[in-house]
Amino acid sequence: MTGLSDKQLAALRKRLDKRELELSAELAAINSEAIDGPARVPQEEVSDLADLGEAATRETVRQAEKDRDALELRQIAAAKERMRQGRYGLCIDCGAPIPRARLEVQPASERCVPCQEAFER
Repeated sequence: MTGLSDKQLAALRKRLDKRELELSAELAAINSEAIDGPARVPQEEVSDLADLGEAATRETVRQAEKDRDALELRQIAAAKERMRQGRYGLCIDCGAPIPRARLEVQPASERCVPCQEAFER
C-alpha cells in the first residue's frame, strides 16, 4: 500500500506520461540533428583544430544528452510498471513509503531520500 489516493496516482501518472512524450521528442530531435546537423564535420571541411575540437565537443554533449534522456525514459517506464504492480511510491530498497512531496518533484523516484543518498555514495 502506497498511501496515495487514486486521484493522486492518476495525476502522477499523467505527469510521467507528459515527461515521457517530452523526452521522446527531445531524443528524436537529437537523433535528427545528429543525422542532419553539423556536429560531424568531414575532415576536409575542418579549417583548423579549433573547428575539429568544437565538432567533437558538440558530439560529446549530444551523446550525453541522449544518454541522460534514455536513462530518464527507463526510470519512467520502471515507475509505470511499479504503478501497475501496486508498488509505486514505495522505496525499492527498504520498502518505506516515498514522501508524496518527493514524488511530486520527481514522479519517477524509486527510492526514499536516505536510500537514494546511500545509493549515490
